[in-house]
Amino acid sequence: MNDTVLKVNELTKKYGSKTVVDDLSLEIKRGEIFGLLGPNGAGKSTTMNMICSLIQPTAGSVELFGKDAAANRKEVTKKIGYIPQDLAIHGNLKAWENAELFISLYGIKGAELKKRIDSSLEYVGLLDRRQEYAKNFSGGMKRRLNIACAIGHDPELLIFDEPTVGIDPQSRNFILEKIKESNEKGATVIYTSHYMEEIEAICTRIAIMDNGKIIAIGTSEELKKLVSHDRDDISLEEVFLTLTGKTLRDITE
Repeated sequence: MNDTVLKVNELTKKYGSKTVVDDLSLEIKRGEIFGLLGPNGAGKSTTMNMICSLIQPTAGSVELFGKDAAANRKEVTKKIGYIPQDLAIHGNLKAWENAELFISLYGIKGAELKKRIDSSLEYVGLLDRRQEYAKNFSGGMKRRLNIACAIGHDPELLIFDEPTVGIDPQSRNFILEKIKESNEKGATVIYTSHYMEEIEAICTRIAIMDNGKIIAIGTSEELKKLVSHDRDDISLEEVFLTLTGKTLRDITE
C-alpha cells in the first residue's frame, strides 16, 4: 500500500501578474492530520481548490493516492471529502435534502443512500433536525451540515478549509472533536486555518504558509525549535510571528 495520500509538486497559481501560490511542494502521509497555517490571503484556499481539481494550476502537479489528479480526476475525487470555507449548503432545502443532494452525486442510491444520509446527519448531531430547513439553522449548525454533506460517501481524505470561521466556541469544539474522531476511524485530514490554537490542538504535522509559499514544515515541537532551543514555553503563535514577520493583526484581517 502506498502510504502517500497527497503529493504536491512545484504547484503555482497566477492570476495575471499576481502569484497566489508560488512553487509549493509537500507530501502528506496516510493517517495524518496535516495543518496548513497561514494568515488570510496566504493562498491556503487556492491550494485546496487545486488539490481538489476545482481550479487548474498555472504550473506544477498534484498526485492523489499515487495517481496524477488531473489525469484521474473522477477516480481520485471520489475519495475526497471537501468542506469549503464558504458554505455549500442550500437554505431552502431541509437538512436531509442537502445531505441527499451531495451524497447522491457519488452514485449512491436507494436504501444505501438513505442509510448514508441518516448516518452523516447523526455524526454531526443533526439527525433530530433532519426535517428543518437549513436557512433556519444557526451558524454552527450550518457548518455541521456542511460537514455532513461532505462525508456521506465515506472519503479517505477529508479537507477542512477554515471550518470554524464565525461560529461559537461550543460548535468549534464539536467540529474539532469530530475531525479527531474521523481521523481515528482511518481518514487522513488536511486542516487549513489561521487559528493557531486549533492547529496545535489537533494536527500531527504543520506547514506555515505565507504569500503563497510554505516557509516551514514539521511537528509543533520541530517548528518551535526553529525559533528557540532554550525555551520550553514558546508558543506556536510566537513561532509563526517570528518566521513570517507578521503581527497578530495581519493574521486575522
